Amino acid sequence: MTRVSLQSYAMMDLNLVSSVCNKVGVPGMKKTTLRIDMTPMVDLGFLLIAFFILTTELSRPVVADLRMPHDAPNPTGIAQSRSLTILLGKQDEVFFYFGIEGSAFKNTQILRTSYNEETGIGNFIRQKQNELEKRSINRAELIVLIKPGKDCSYQNLVNALNEMLVNRVTKYFILEPEKDELAFLTTHI
Repeated sequence: MTRVSLQSYAMMDLNLVSSVCNKVGVPGMKKTTLRIDMTPMVDLGFLLIAFFILTTELSRPVVADLRMPHDAPNPTGIAQSRSLTILLGKQDEVFFYFGIEGSAFKNTQILRTSYNEETGIGNFIRQKQNELEKRSINRAELIVLIKPGKDCSYQNLVNALNEMLVNRVTKYFILEPEKDELAFLTTHI
């Protein structure tokens, strides 16, 4: 005798056979039905599928765009009034100057700083941004040239890029130092 059930959840029937004695000396068979509700197992399966889909979406690597300028005598073509150049040397040495290379080296306007939050390079970036705002120029127009030296560590470059994010500098370039800048970095460290 089979029973058809029209239920909305998953059920599984197990037929268990137990022996029952109907007559003396002749064993009889009696069928019993065990019903197992599979709904929680199906729910668990879908929850696991959803969990693995979510974790694979969250664990996708995020890549930052890095755009390098073209090789040219003046690759950025920026105005002296809107530029700041950061020179990165070995042993966490940071130098900077405002404007273009030629005038900074002629007037020895290259200054030493650090990554200190209050007195470091971030402070000078904010000063330059405020100076631009006083002259009715948008602070986003500041262009920073980051020039790591040959002995610069990767951590120093990451620290300089972090200063760009912290101070919301939207235009910055990573360039190779010019000959004068390389000579300066080797003699002043």
